Amino acid sequence: MAFPINRNLALEKKTDVARWSNQDALEPAWDARAAIAAAFIPAGARVLDIGCGRMALRELLPPDCVYRPCDLVARDQDTVVCDLNAGAFPAEVAAQVDIVTMLGVLEYVVDADALFANLRRSRCDVVLSYCPTDFSGAVDRPSLGWISHFGLSDLAALFDRHGYGVERSERIDDLQLMIRLRPRDRVAPLAPCSVAVLSHFDVGNFGDRLGYHMINALLPPQAEVHHLAFNALHQAQPRYDLVVLGIGNSIYHRVLNESTLDVMGRGKAAIGIFGTQYRELIQRPLLDKVLDRLDTWFARHEEDLLHYGRGRANATHLGDWLIDQFPMTRGTDETLLRVGDDVWDELPLDRVIQQIQRHKNVFSERLHPLLCALTSAELVAYLEQRDAGSPLIVAGKFRGMLIDIFGRTFPERKFFEVDRAAVMRYKARVRSNMARLRERIDAVLRNVAAAA
Repeated sequence: MAFPINRNLALEKKTDVARWSNQDALEPAWDARAAIAAAFIPAGARVLDIGCGRMALRELLPPDCVYRPCDLVARDQDTVVCDLNAGAFPAEVAAQVDIVTMLGVLEYVVDADALFANLRRSRCDVVLSYCPTDFSGAVDRPSLGWISHFGLSDLAALFDRHGYGVERSERIDDLQLMIRLRPRDRVAPLAPCSVAVLSHFDVGNFGDRLGYHMINALLPPQAEVHHLAFNALHQAQPRYDLVVLGIGNSIYHRVLNESTLDVMGRGKAAIGIFGTQYRELIQRPLLDKVLDRLDTWFARHEEDLLHYGRGRANATHLGDWLIDQFPMTRGTDETLLRVGDDVWDELPLDRVIQQIQRHKNVFSERLHPLLCALTSAELVAYLEQRDAGSPLIVAGKFRGMLIDIFGRTFPERKFFEVDRAAVMRYKARVRSNMARLRERIDAVLRNVAAAA
């Protein structure tokens, strides 16, 4: 038999104490709602269940949760007794928990703003259910004892007024929503943005593979990223919020062309993260056009800046950010490691790094395997890369890297002792510069969003 509900109390906006004091008024059907709420709660959470009723939630919580019941009347010896409509709130208990649940409660609350002001002071997440008027048009709400009558837009305004953001919402049934709220200062504002990254990510060499992961980790979580290889720029979208030229790799004559300039022009903003190589073959006017279109160029080596960034307010030194992927350690294998062009392309990146760092003595024909070796080896040597069409022209990448790290270059093919202190100083400098790079990317995207 259904428990009689005093409709007049709902119209008068008064708590129906007689109803909630009677155990028969607590419907077993509501337990299904508690099961859904339990799926919103992480293991180990401390939970305050306001309007706990039959306390079905207690048995449904994930492992290691701590449950504290709260209701208009005592449901057991541990219940915190509290009448929300009398202006009361269990503030002391709420300050000690992680999540406050309110299942089928908000419909019976007279002053929702006062309730949410108290919740916000507790700084807890909130999991609640509600039957918005959008779903209950044919329902006589006072006949169910409901006091509040919020539509979806009213709920959104209520949450917003008190600094809550909706982290998740799900339809429970024809009438109800389950909603998880988080205090907004713990919710990063996410303005969707589109980012194009132009690079050699499809080549598959060690440095480009690492750079692909570096830029992905650096971009904000709301960025929709479109990686474009230089040989596939025709696949570019019409517009981007940001175009990133390079992933710490080298820009050279074969990629400095009108197609690159065209894609850069499709971004509301553009930054560069690259060095240069085969400088004798670079057409300076084309590179100047590229640099003119950049909000900021984060140059890999000081030599890059001296050649092409002098006098530019939009050029700064980053360093080779891939060194951030290589921990300082010490090689143990006495055998000489020779690194050629392939750099074990079939191996995962972590295995490649471990393979290089295992050796005390390393000879490399590739830039970034040598950079990796500098964090672990005792003696290293290198051979500069030559241009396939002009063998007398060298890439020049090793020289820039060695001067950045050690303050001087060393002859090709001649082993030299690694100054570990210099490598550590360089790693720290690059880490600091990367923080500025991240801040610059975030600022550029904020400015783009504000302009829009």
